[in-house]
Amino acid sequence: MVVVGGYKVLTKGTAGAGGGPGMAQGGAPQGKGGGGRGGAFGGPTLVSVATVQPRVFEETIEVLGVAKGRQSVTLTAAATQLVERVRFSDGQRVPRGAVLVELKDTEQNAGVAQAEARQVEARRAYDRYRSLGEQGWASKAQVDQYEAAWRSAQADVAAAKARQGDRMIRAPFAGVVGLSDVAPGALVNPGAPIVTLDDVSVIRVDFQVPERYLGQLREGQSLLATADAYPGETITGRIAQLDTRVDERTRAITARAEFPNASGKLKPGMLIRVGVSRGQRTNPSAPEAAISVQGDAAFVYVLQSRGQGTMVEQRPIVTGLRQHGFVEITDGAKPGERIVADGLNKIQPGQPVRVAGAAPPAAGARPATPRPAA
Repeated sequence: MVVVGGYKVLTKGTAGAGGGPGMAQGGAPQGKGGGGRGGAFGGPTLVSVATVQPRVFEETIEVLGVAKGRQSVTLTAAATQLVERVRFSDGQRVPRGAVLVELKDTEQNAGVAQAEARQVEARRAYDRYRSLGEQGWASKAQVDQYEAAWRSAQADVAAAKARQGDRMIRAPFAGVVGLSDVAPGALVNPGAPIVTLDDVSVIRVDFQVPERYLGQLREGQSLLATADAYPGETITGRIAQLDTRVDERTRAITARAEFPNASGKLKPGMLIRVGVSRGQRTNPSAPEAAISVQGDAAFVYVLQSRGQGTMVEQRPIVTGLRQHGFVEITDGAKPGERIVADGLNKIQPGQPVRVAGAAPPAAGARPATPRPAA
């Protein structure tokens, strides 16, 4: 009984190995027959494709600069005094001449009234002596003396009004005020900052360019710039002015660029990357994702037809500029050639591939095998 049982077990295992469910029809293992599905178990890899196309590349000199307003100032007080009234709010746009802060001016108002009273008295005395002089009752020296006293009183009134005006802090130009902690009752001293005022309708950026590029710069030249705060956005401006001298130490010239800022997105103090154009050229290009970099070498995978299938050929290229997501190809690829667009880490040279969106190969068709090298 033991021997018979063992024989049955052996017989069952042999049958399963020869024709059981572990074999596909015709004796071929499942998943490896001639009708295998594309992309599975060694079939053609599905790839997306890009076409090498000519593109205009602009060679630029990239420099850094710091943004500032067309006009910027930090307002301070001209005298030590208490703040009587604050007439602005943080971030407010104010016109030229607007009163921003009023300082306590009780003493100055009294000084103006006193000076005006003395002026009136001096004018009346001068008028009397001038009349007497015309009648011969007063000498010309006396008339001149009272005239000088009257004019001195006029000057005293002007000085008193100037001191009174120092208690009114006004906007010297139209712009936007910044943040301020000044409040009524605070004591301000001469030179102490009260609030900043910036004209940000136009942003200026000063940057230095090496002397050897001086012949390629001119006033009015168009510029393109970017700011780290707004990735992907390009800012258009122009060179407003070139400095009259080249720095002897750095051998560079300072250029001032202006960028319209109607939206107010650019703020003084921001870091701006300015690109100065040196000319344009047209060359073949490919998306950055289609370029494979290995050390100092760069490659693309070019699609080649082989029989009824498609293979990929690894081809070395020489790259140039990188702009707007595309890489300039100066040698190695021609316009119109199809290349693998992305997923380069999934393919190998000579590997069969299938283009995304293309009809799958006919049933029973086998991908072409790579031809041996001559």
